Amino acid sequence: MAAKKQQTHAKRARELAVKERRERKKAKKAERLAAAAEGVPMNGDDDGVDSPEMPEDESAAGMAPVEAG
Repeated sequence: MAAKKQQTHAKRARELAVKERRERKKAKKAERLAAAAEGVPMNGDDDGVDSPEMPEDESAAGMAPVEAG
């Protein structure tokens, strides 16, 4: 009887990467559903890090006013 053909390391690594991506996607989806159930608004960022907001007086400090004419 002939021996089975062995699976290559590259193929196994690709399959594992796909599986891990699917698990991460499923976890993110579950997190969004849980947040929606609690009424917490999600801003659409997938990284989960809030972007720092600039105070209004600093954001307009270096800008000249635009006059409509």
